[in-house]
Amino acid sequence: MNADLIKDNFGYWNYEAGRAHPDKVAMIDLSGDRERRVIYATLEERLNRFASLTKALGLKPGDRLAMVIGNRYEFVEIMYGAMRAGVVPVPLNTKLGADTLEYILADAGCRAAVVDPACNRVIVDVVNGSSIEHRIALHQVPAGWADYEAALADAAPHFTPPAIGPDHPSFQPYTSGSTGRPKGVVLTHGGQYWWTRAVQRYWPGSPDQRALAAVPLYHKNAMAGAIKPMLHIGGSVVILPDFEPRRFLTVLSEYRCTYAGAVPAVFTLLLQQRDLIESLDFSALESLKLGSAPVQEELMVAVKQAFGCGISESYGLTEGGPVMIGPPTDGRAVPFGSCGVAWPEGEVKLVDANGNEHPSDGELWVRNPGVTPGYHNLPEVNAKRLKDGWLATGDLFHLDEDGFFFFRGRTDDMFNSGGENIYPKEVENLLISHPSVFDASVVPVVHPVKGHVPVAMVMLEKEGNADEQALKAYCLDNGPAYAHPRRVCIVPEMPLNGAGKVDRTIVQQQLADAFEADIARSAQER
Repeated sequence: MNADLIKDNFGYWNYEAGRAHPDKVAMIDLSGDRERRVIYATLEERLNRFASLTKALGLKPGDRLAMVIGNRYEFVEIMYGAMRAGVVPVPLNTKLGADTLEYILADAGCRAAVVDPACNRVIVDVVNGSSIEHRIALHQVPAGWADYEAALADAAPHFTPPAIGPDHPSFQPYTSGSTGRPKGVVLTHGGQYWWTRAVQRYWPGSPDQRALAAVPLYHKNAMAGAIKPMLHIGGSVVILPDFEPRRFLTVLSEYRCTYAGAVPAVFTLLLQQRDLIESLDFSALESLKLGSAPVQEELMVAVKQAFGCGISESYGLTEGGPVMIGPPTDGRAVPFGSCGVAWPEGEVKLVDANGNEHPSDGELWVRNPGVTPGYHNLPEVNAKRLKDGWLATGDLFHLDEDGFFFFRGRTDDMFNSGGENIYPKEVENLLISHPSVFDASVVPVVHPVKGHVPVAMVMLEKEGNADEQALKAYCLDNGPAYAHPRRVCIVPEMPLNGAGKVDRTIVQQQLADAFEADIARSAQER
């Protein structure tokens, strides 16, 4: 292979690992009735075959390829095989509805699509109604579509990549769109390589490591936390099709996984399976990482006690590198509540509400080779969030005197109530410190006098017996009165989105429907 052709092509991020460990298992896929094991040599061939397939279809470097595929090893070979050809994969949330899917396919200008019809009930109709030229399906192949395995078998097993530079788009994920339509995030080959190589340079892993991926592969938590770092060094990944607490725990133990990462809501559900946790062997487990959403200290402590391994909180942003804060390289312990210090490479700063750099509190701005060069088709957003290579993340942090960063919330989560700034994460932390509370989400509801007031959705521990009045009193006794939740809705389970995070949009809507009229009426009666 011509080294010059692959040095900037992130589709070859695992090429050296494959040469060093051709017969070693790269992925164990548990999506079907029986496990499927893929060794590095087979993965290398299938990556080349998919790259060859895109070329045979007439796709050119820069063309967009839509992916709507669940957690299975084909996701990996399609995504990175496309990159080898310079084609830009657009991995989509499998739980999106028709309107959003139609918008993304049109916005990205996708020329081809590879989908698993079983993972989304509307995707076939959406693609059929689009202008997409090339349609490929796994398993349930609709009329007029190409069969994925048959097309792959017909493609050449060897591939010579085109000459692309480090600034060429590698893939284009879309943000969740919680504050509007999803935004396409352009990420470059050079930026992805920078991040992956930096992980190995400063926090090296070994081929003996094995990660468990159970959160969606289209999400950075699984891709940046498991797939990219593990397959770059010759390690292995166990892929679960979805998250079910007891199966997750059983697989984590029986497959001797050394690492797993997930959003906090996943670990919240795992801790409810105390009987199973106590019966399983987790002696191979080295570390667990919680991230992609705010993490309460009480949850970190409970996870550490339950599994007896290293626990860390991660912070990342798809368009930001994706990770620019991590554990210190000098071996210092990260205090609870912090996601670490600034990376050795790249730059970070905190900016206050007036646009001035602040030494300890403000919005996190980052600048590094992995930062997006821009959002797709959104010049107005680029002008607002990208300045001289700096990305305004929209995330609020506190920086302590030892250089550790503490996440405080989103700029669009913070709200003003009667002149006081309220950070939902701080109220959530207070609620979760109550012995009966398992999880909590705090959002604003309109108030005719104060503008907005906080309300909360709460999930209790199995033996928890607190009611709304007790929780309101607890917050009044232990926190500022202006931040106490005016109403508390106790639910059996928190609503989660496709990435496994608490879905604040649903929480907001449900609590507004339940309490807004009552809060307005109470304010008028005073």
